[in-house]
Amino acid sequence: MKRLTTIFLFACIAVCSYGQTRFEQPAYEAIYSGVPWFDQHGNTVSAHGAGVIKDNGRYYLFGGFKADSANVFNGFACYSSADLYNWTFERMALPVQEEGKLGKNRVGERPKVMKSPATGEYVMFMHVDSLNYKDQYVGYATAQHITGPYTFKGPILYEGKPIRRWDMGAFQDEDGTGYLLVHHGDIYQLTADYRGIEKQVASNVPGMGESPAMLKKNGVYFLLSSNLTSWERNDNQYHTARNIAGPWTEQGLFAPEGSLTWNSQCSFVLPIMGTKDTTFMYMGDRWSFPKQNSAATYVWQPLEIDGEDLSIPAYQESWMVDLSTGQHKLLQTQGTEIEGKDLDAVNFQGNWKADSMAIYRSDNKDDHFSYTFTGTSLKLYGLARPDGGYAKVCIRDQKGNTIIESIVDMYCLYPTEILKFVSPALPKDTYTVVVTVMGERGNWSDKRRNNYGSTGYGVALKKIVVE
Repeated sequence: MKRLTTIFLFACIAVCSYGQTRFEQPAYEAIYSGVPWFDQHGNTVSAHGAGVIKDNGRYYLFGGFKADSANVFNGFACYSSADLYNWTFERMALPVQEEGKLGKNRVGERPKVMKSPATGEYVMFMHVDSLNYKDQYVGYATAQHITGPYTFKGPILYEGKPIRRWDMGAFQDEDGTGYLLVHHGDIYQLTADYRGIEKQVASNVPGMGESPAMLKKNGVYFLLSSNLTSWERNDNQYHTARNIAGPWTEQGLFAPEGSLTWNSQCSFVLPIMGTKDTTFMYMGDRWSFPKQNSAATYVWQPLEIDGEDLSIPAYQESWMVDLSTGQHKLLQTQGTEIEGKDLDAVNFQGNWKADSMAIYRSDNKDDHFSYTFTGTSLKLYGLARPDGGYAKVCIRDQKGNTIIESIVDMYCLYPTEILKFVSPALPKDTYTVVVTVMGERGNWSDKRRNNYGSTGYGVALKKIVVE
């Protein structure tokens, strides 16, 4: 069966198009963290370092459309959703420019869009840089429509000069005032049209890191940031203040120490306001260099807030939110679970070995397992470890046609049993899932030439759930 031609060819992006099915029905019934998501075309949702804005009753997700080949700017993608579960690709809101600072072989990251109450214009902010991260500044682009196209304007100026920093975020206060957040604790108030800087309100907040994000609840500002570990995850921290200009108080971690913020790096916090409550949704990236397009995923979690205490005390692999009331609840696991001795029904090919916990593992390239099931959805649970590698997941129909194809990353700096793949909802039928050891792994170096990433190629199966 011929694969779908990727909808991004017009932007001359060399990426692999996963998925053979156009999903006319809702693909998901909840927010799932740490697994690939698929848009209406069956392509992997690629919107990293993202932000979300609600406009006319619909949510719009903007993020970096990554490649699996290199860390180059491939454009900023725009997706929309009515429920925060299912995402429709709208367009490349800001594509690669023909020349200049956001042209080929440049870096563009962390787009955040806000609508100016004064002008009604949509303004996108982003980190602009060279591939060696030595030509950075905070740039901006504008559009008359939420989905774009956005026109790149260049650097936003403070006292006539570009803000030459890298990781950045944006925050819109309750009164509509816009702020630009920059790594290591610089905060700038935007002009009313969001096209310039009114003033700097905070500088070098002590203890602040990179990838800043902000929320406000009951008069308290919360400023989140991560440590500097390149694409590796780390324990993120937060600060609080009663005034955005400070003084800011360093509060510590907001996820359990050693969880590496549930294996993610903060990017944005979305307030989901309803008639009864407001759920503040933490949005983080689970990077997977170099396969940032196909294997990097998202960690979206409900935050718990009590006064100045902020936390994600437990990892929620799936949860639901009522957009009308603003309340959230956990999604209980449903379906038939195949684990332990029941995994004998799985057809393992190659050098798979089972441990005392009935976890089947192989690190040999092209080793694979298959399982035939009848149902409408499939979940795969694995064991992620420091020596985990990439696995290809393929779901085929009874004729052998590939209808879903994806790559999952089995790497984690500490061992954890975790959900790795959730298929979109499928017509009830009989399918076969095939999972193959790719013999590839995530490895990278930072600007200081420190090495990170996996030490092996392992793929491990813990459980299969069929609905």
